[in-house]
Amino acid sequence: MVSAPAVLALRRLPNPRLTGIGAGLFAAASMFLLGCLDWLLFDESAVVFGVLFLPVSALTALWVRPADLVTAPISVPIAFAIGIAPISGGTGGFGGRTMAVVTALAVHAGWLYGGTLVAGLIATVRKVRLMRARQRRMLLAAQTARPVASPSPAPSAAAARTPRRPSQR
Repeated sequence: MVSAPAVLALRRLPNPRLTGIGAGLFAAASMFLLGCLDWLLFDESAVVFGVLFLPVSALTALWVRPADLVTAPISVPIAFAIGIAPISGGTGGFGGRTMAVVTALAVHAGWLYGGTLVAGLIATVRKVRLMRARQRRMLLAAQTARPVASPSPAPSAAAARTPRRPSQR
C-alpha cells in the first residue's frame, strides 16, 4: 500500500498526550518563543506571528489528551496574548506595555479568532470521533454478549419444608 507523502510526514511527527495544563503551557511557551524570534528576526511582524500561531493552535488541539479536549480552545487565545507581548511595542513602563498588548490584541483579532477556530474544530472532530468509537464498541459488546442462562428458581425455605404435625414437634 502506497501512502501519500503528506501522510507519511504526519506519521513521523511526535504524538504526545498532554494534560490540559501541559497543553496550555506548551502553547504559551511556544508562542512566547515565537514572539521573541519574530521580534529578533522579522522586526515585530504581526503577519509572521499570526501565521505561526495557526500551527501552534493545531498542535495544541492534536496533542491534548482526550479527557482534556475542552482546554485546547481555551488555552490557545491565552497563549496568543502571552506571545504577542514581545512584538506589541509600547513604552512608558507597565501601563504603556499593557496598553500596547491590548491594542495589538484588538488589531490582530483575526489571527486570534482563526487560531481559536482551528483548535476548536480539531478538538470537536476528535471528540465526535471518540464518541462514535465508544458507541461502536458498546454496540459490538451488546451484540456479542450471550444471554446468561438463569438457573431455575430455588424453592423457598417455607415451600421446601413440609408442614409438621403437632405430634412431631
